[in-house]
Amino acid sequence: MFMDAMLETRETTSSVVANLGYLERTDERPYDYAYTPPAGVPWQNYRSDTQSVNIADARTLQASPTLSREGFQLCNASTAVSDFLDEAAIMSAYYPEAAELARAATGAKAAYVFDHLVRKREPGARALTFGRRVAGDKPSANGRVHNDYTEVSGPRRMNLVLADNAIRFSRYAIVNIWRPINGPVLDAPLALCDARTVAPADLVVSDVHYATRTGEIYLVGYSPRHRWFYFPEMEPNEALIFKQYDSLVAAARYVPHAAFEHPHTPPNAPLRESIEVRCLVVYA
Repeated sequence: MFMDAMLETRETTSSVVANLGYLERTDERPYDYAYTPPAGVPWQNYRSDTQSVNIADARTLQASPTLSREGFQLCNASTAVSDFLDEAAIMSAYYPEAAELARAATGAKAAYVFDHLVRKREPGARALTFGRRVAGDKPSANGRVHNDYTEVSGPRRMNLVLADNAIRFSRYAIVNIWRPINGPVLDAPLALCDARTVAPADLVVSDVHYATRTGEIYLVGYSPRHRWFYFPEMEPNEALIFKQYDSLVAAARYVPHAAFEHPHTPPNAPLRESIEVRCLVVYA
């Protein structure tokens, strides 16, 4: 499986070597807090396994990555929204744009955006961590290698979004649409792992504790088989779509991802700001 994936991926001569925050293996079920935890409880119960990896420039590939093969693709996608701090504009204008983009990119019958997150990297806090422990009102870039949905939380989200209509569809998927809201992105770009190089044993079920609920994601253990890519200097008219769950087992199902410190980021580069929306797509 892995050798086939490596042979099918056209190699690129343009890449960087950077650190990614994998999970150090633990016997405990890992967790993170997305809000200040109760007194005496640590923010997380695991340690990061920082690995230096090669991250290839996906713009230089002879064959551009696709959702069906690597599990991610870059789209030219302008938006009518100019202020991504305007929650009303995001809900009324950006959600329909993102849903149509997801539907068109996946070939699905319909698409439903169910949440979004605006991230702003805070001045003076250069280390990339979980991205939630920040002084400002927006989460920072997330430097943990992770995937947002699991074998359990993917179907659970489908049922939450569609309720009684969920049984109507034989296949569904969850995609993330990631867009910079200022650009070009020189600080903390997003790295994505080729879905074909990820084995089930690499994915570790983990909890994220929010104030009103607990979510389930995958953290990721390091493997030398992983193949990493990024799109340098993304602009706000570009959107990166990547898989987070697919009910079809034979498909590209999971794309682990993380922000990383680019070794050639100029010292005066603007701090990264981005928006991500999560979208459920359903097929006939």
